[in-house]
Amino acid sequence: MELTATGALLAAHDIIRQPLGAILPRLSEVLDELIPHQVAAELSTHCAHSPFKRTDADAPVLPLTAAELAPLLAEGVPGRPWQGRAVVGGAAREVVAVRSDATARGSVLVLVREEGAAPAGEPELAVAQLLWDLVTSHFDRFAREALPGALARSRAAADTRARVTAELSTVHAAALSGVLGVLRSRSLDDTAARATATELAVSALIELRASSDRDRSIAEEPAFEAFARLADGLRPMLRHSPVRLELGAPEGPDATRGLPGDVAHGARAIVRALLLVMLEQESVTRVHVGWRLTEHELRASVRDDGPGLLDACPLGAGSVTDRLEVLGGHLELDAVPGWGTTMTAVVPLATPEAPVAAMDPLSGLGEREVEVLTHLALGHRNRQIAQELHISESTVKFHVANILNKLGVGSRGEAAALFHKAA
Repeated sequence: MELTATGALLAAHDIIRQPLGAILPRLSEVLDELIPHQVAAELSTHCAHSPFKRTDADAPVLPLTAAELAPLLAEGVPGRPWQGRAVVGGAAREVVAVRSDATARGSVLVLVREEGAAPAGEPELAVAQLLWDLVTSHFDRFAREALPGALARSRAAADTRARVTAELSTVHAAALSGVLGVLRSRSLDDTAARATATELAVSALIELRASSDRDRSIAEEPAFEAFARLADGLRPMLRHSPVRLELGAPEGPDATRGLPGDVAHGARAIVRALLLVMLEQESVTRVHVGWRLTEHELRASVRDDGPGLLDACPLGAGSVTDRLEVLGGHLELDAVPGWGTTMTAVVPLATPEAPVAAMDPLSGLGEREVEVLTHLALGHRNRQIAQELHISESTVKFHVANILNKLGVGSRGEAAALFHKAA
């Protein structure tokens, strides 16, 4: 299919008018008429919090990863689209890679094609290059100008990415700690040690592969089940360690309540990280892990019988501190020289009487709601917002009502003030 100059301009205009999260899917739809493909993916270095995106994120058809796109970004030549076979989705496939230098470190768009697809022609590749340069420049403007709507989405993406990274990091660390404990054990011969280490490694891999799908399906977990999952993850870490692990089941007046999924996942990751810090000490022989729930908070504690000299220094960014900040919680540390250390992660729990205050007042809004709020902050009325976003006025009213409810304000002006304050 040929695309006229007028058609290309109209397509470009339509693409950049989309909400940020819909730009890549719309670009893919336009390019699919010129260069048919299964999936479109991008690696964009201007977006530090969410650099890798794909059009099939909701229902992946290929196991694409950012690591597979990195060589195409590094080796690509800006302005000269490349087509051929590359390893993406775990296998060699036909792709078209389009690199842009509209940002300092560049970005790449990758179209994964059907096996045996005819090579794209120069005119089609040229259009793909022009549209990707335009889209990348558009994204770069948002990054450089730090528009409030983009900042809100970026912060939300950063929170999600920090949670996932911390979760995976601590799971990896737990698996490695278990394997090292086996290898260091003097009570096992070589054959038994190899067999046990292999079992731990296989179990860890199975857990990692299953955890993302399982966790996505869980919005809330009963406290006892959440703690049982934590216990299952902690036992392998000390299976062949001289340190004895004691587990205290959830206690307190609300011990049977359900925990929000993010709180349960976060608390498990935090406890694993705290336990790893304690195990790095010498002369520790016993560690106790327990949860206590009250009406308003979860208190996850890790207590050892070590020298009592720990401080908060090993608990820096990217681990316990960042995750607690995301959850609106804090860490309490009680170290008594000669008697041991107790570290308690305190995570607030939302109740009708005591909702948890969001760290970012806009973090609870969806992408479309952020866009509507952006227009409210500019003083736009419902009709203008509907025209700009290509939705009906009744839909705008629905979004405005949700925004006011989520922000806990009574007027459009108050919502706009919160938006400007967050910016």
